[in-house]
Amino acid sequence: MRLGIDFGTTRTLVAMADRGNYPVLGVVDAQGDPHEHVPSVVGLAGDGSGRLVGGWDALAQWDAPAGRDALPGSDGVNASAALARSFKRLLARPDASAATPVAIDAEHRPLGEVLAAFAAHVIAGVRRHPLVRERIAAGDAVLEAVVGVPANAGSAQRLLTLDAFTRAGVRVLALVNEPSAAAFEYSHRHARTLNSRRSDVVVYDLGGGTFDASLVRIDGAEHAVLATSGDPHLGGDDFDERLVELALSGADGLGNVGGHGAVIPAELERLRETARAAKERLTPQTRRVLLERGDDDLIVLVDDYYRAVAPLVERTLEAMGPCLARSIPAGRRSAKPTDFTDSEIAGIYLVGGASALPLVPRLLRERFGRRVHRSPYPAAATAIGLAIAADPGSDYWLLDRSSRGVGVFRERAAGAEVDFDVLLDAGEGAAGATAVREYRAAHNVGWFRFVEFTREGAGGIGNLTVLAEVVVPFERGLVGVSDLERVAVERRDPGPLVRETVRLDANGIANIRLEVPDLGVTIDRAVGARDLPRQR
Repeated sequence: MRLGIDFGTTRTLVAMADRGNYPVLGVVDAQGDPHEHVPSVVGLAGDGSGRLVGGWDALAQWDAPAGRDALPGSDGVNASAALARSFKRLLARPDASAATPVAIDAEHRPLGEVLAAFAAHVIAGVRRHPLVRERIAAGDAVLEAVVGVPANAGSAQRLLTLDAFTRAGVRVLALVNEPSAAAFEYSHRHARTLNSRRSDVVVYDLGGGTFDASLVRIDGAEHAVLATSGDPHLGGDDFDERLVELALSGADGLGNVGGHGAVIPAELERLRETARAAKERLTPQTRRVLLERGDDDLIVLVDDYYRAVAPLVERTLEAMGPCLARSIPAGRRSAKPTDFTDSEIAGIYLVGGASALPLVPRLLRERFGRRVHRSPYPAAATAIGLAIAADPGSDYWLLDRSSRGVGVFRERAAGAEVDFDVLLDAGEGAAGATAVREYRAAHNVGWFRFVEFTREGAGGIGNLTVLAEVVVPFERGLVGVSDLERVAVERRDPGPLVRETVRLDANGIANIRLEVPDLGVTIDRAVGARDLPRQR
């Protein structure tokens, strides 16, 4: 059976391809109550075993009496009160790897282990759904899925996400950029807005922990991603935090805006949950937000809250700018990005749970007018789009381009100078894109630092993420030397033939091969290789 899995920072949703329908698969919590999502949370089991539990099971540990009474950081470790939230944000770090430590109360667990535990919880819940159990009973027991990743996700994030769900027993068919998948739902619901003159859709995806945008050109069943942009450090969590700060600033002796004063960690955790739920209940008519806190309820005026988070919405608009500009014809690139008169933009589509905040569509419509559309199911739009992508009977197909390029720093002049060589440029690399370089070595040792990068401004290089650092012998006497890094770089001209191959696989993960045929040297590096012993 085919699924679409939207692994979110705060919530994870799963939709199913079911004979042309794409229902969201609800899951049941520890109390037997149904939900359409799984909270993206991992904690330590309360039995003292040290094992990790995910989602609703982790929240059940927190809500248990022991979890409510014991406070992290007060008088020792209590496993039943230990939770790790928004751990997906760690995947966006430049140095993210399976070994990246995740703080869970007084312990640290490797990120790869945390991801695997959470993915296992999600898939176990999916297997208990009546529709899935019916399929399994009929002999359709293999779970296949298209899994979403942020548009700006680097190779390490893609590889770790792929590995987690594979370990959970899912055959991952593809990784697809989340906003790109949501464009499928736009085609379903707003096909009348698309025509030969206006065929571009900008997907505005404001999730729990990240903001992503994609410019998608739609031509019938074909969806081609022309540009992606976003902010991996901005999402609904930040809107929740502003609400908590405002609530505490009005409570005597508890804290002030920008800090949490004397609020103990367990209470602060519950207050964030309360703030998230209160934010999601807001309507255009709401005037006050009530955060229940025992006998001392906290009240925030909606106008004050909207003033506090308006700069966050502005940040999303700035991050979306490159996608808007890409749809304006070259002759009008100096025009304001809000002027769609001669652009090919049919609509801006709001998806992601945090886009349900009434302020978000209001500010975007003030800026962009009637071409702003909000998904009726903003939190589930991406999961539904991913299920459409997974459906073998769907007419839609997607050509998704990478928002990140691949380049390499090379040392030359005996290590005195460094060059940067762009191998695959940002925005040009698609699945299967390959770059090959062949040249004669000019030194006894080659030092290579392969990186992913984004474009910034007028073609400049933006942020960099290291893919692999490789030292290669270019003379026979150095082949097999264990401490090659200690060998002084000396000129040896002419040297042996060197062949570099960099390829993006179907999931946008970079694979690197370095060959020195005359010496019988071949080095393969997939991203994540920096977590393994150095290969020679």
